[in-house]
Amino acid sequence: MHILLALFYVSLVAAPSCASPPRKRDSMRNTIHNILNIAQITLVHIKKLRTKLPVSPQIEVTSPSIDGLVSISHELGLLDNELQSPITDLLSQIQADVSSLEGRVRSLARTMDCAIQDRPGGEASDHLFPDSHFYLTLTKVQHYLEMLLLNKDKLKVC
Repeated sequence: MHILLALFYVSLVAAPSCASPPRKRDSMRNTIHNILNIAQITLVHIKKLRTKLPVSPQIEVTSPSIDGLVSISHELGLLDNELQSPITDLLSQIQADVSSLEGRVRSLARTMDCAIQDRPGGEASDHLFPDSHFYLTLTKVQHYLEMLLLNKDKLKVC
């Protein structure tokens, strides 16, 4: 009788932990980890590209504040749009990385029930100084991703 009671107890305690799907918190933690990995990989791609380019001019940029998932998603959407310019064809890998990153941030925001905005629309524009625009865009993306990695705690709030 004690053995049956013990088996019943073990089945009640062990079964839910073995058979339960991943918890929402674990899924969010994995998504945040993936977002940070993509950001780091993108920075490696940027640094690798910079070694192949002529010496770039020193460009100062200011990144928008990183307040939470909603602002991060919006800014990544804007950077993705800017990276889709014909001037920035050499940045196709970085554009793919940023697009993937924006999609994961947007997905995480939905999981956390954040009031996420529509993705920013792309703007076609002619740039009078294509080389300057290329370096400016590259610098903007690099600076924003570095700031994102420094403020990774903001990936846990809307």
